[in-house]
Amino acid sequence: MIARRTTLKALAAGLALGFAMATPMAQAQDKGLVGVSMPTKSSTRWISDGNSMVSALQAKGYKADLQYADDDIPNQLAQIENMITKGVKVLVIAAIDGTTLSNALQKAADKGVKVVSYDRLIVGSKNVDYYATFDNFQVGVLQAQSLEKALGLKEGKGPFNIELFGGSADDNNAFFFYDGAMSVLKPYIDKGKLVVQSKQLGMTKVSTLRWDGAVAQARMENLLSAYYGKVKVHAVLSPYDGLSIGILSALKGVGYGSGGQPMPFVSGQDAEVPSVKSIIRGEQYSTVFKDTRELAKVTAGMVDAMLSGKKVEINDTKTYNNKVKVVPSYLLKPVSVDKSNYKAVLVDSGYIKEEQLK
Repeated sequence: MIARRTTLKALAAGLALGFAMATPMAQAQDKGLVGVSMPTKSSTRWISDGNSMVSALQAKGYKADLQYADDDIPNQLAQIENMITKGVKVLVIAAIDGTTLSNALQKAADKGVKVVSYDRLIVGSKNVDYYATFDNFQVGVLQAQSLEKALGLKEGKGPFNIELFGGSADDNNAFFFYDGAMSVLKPYIDKGKLVVQSKQLGMTKVSTLRWDGAVAQARMENLLSAYYGKVKVHAVLSPYDGLSIGILSALKGVGYGSGGQPMPFVSGQDAEVPSVKSIIRGEQYSTVFKDTRELAKVTAGMVDAMLSGKKVEINDTKTYNNKVKVVPSYLLKPVSVDKSNYKAVLVDSGYIKEEQLK
């Protein structure tokens, strides 16, 4: 009997210790619910963003409701409204279409829910509290500079033929990418060192709806058929890896990259694994790496500061006007990546595992 009592006491003590150890953990994870709305799972980049956001929020003691909208605007609106109903304290939103969320964000504001626009600026709403992103103009600059370097334009080489692609016109970032790139390329176009055979310039002509690689591939095929029967294309400005892969497929389809016909220099963005593999193979020339792990940490820090009554860290109060207000922002630095530095930037940092590139 004594032995049994001793065992029961030990068990009770163990349970008490277990509860004592569990309670701080439970409290740490009970700082509130944060809604995270991501646009799509069709890009590995957004899957990475979602996972990073959940981890960063959990590290600061918040629960996360992560939803993907499959690039369907009504779906994203329904998911956001459902998050508000669930009682989220903050919404972190990477918008499919940054112009369609005003009514949903008014509902959020009416319930005291704060909003962080994540990487894509939400426009047309006063109810956007902060914006966390990369220096998107600089992304475009880096893309264009990689082509400038590859072609030897600074050394006076040329003329070369180039075609231009833009991102989705409903994504505010796409205009920053394009404008950044053109700040580098346009002087060469004006001097005749770069020639756009199609004469298609400006986002109204070069944008790619929903950042769809199949749409980019079809447009590249049309450009090659219409303008490059006798002349060759030497470079393609592509603002995103998913478009780059489609563009490269179109180029390969007419013999570029084989039979002594060199592949044009093609830029990109997001350091997605298929494109990094393509860079290693000598097909895609470059990409721009945006460390979404750091973006998630910055965003989680904004959430925590708002809910803790602390000062939110920002470093830009001028650039991002969403047509209603200038949204206070935190901009991270992008990094240009090509065959010469992909290992140091992507693999050694742990962003991509070496075995993923085999």
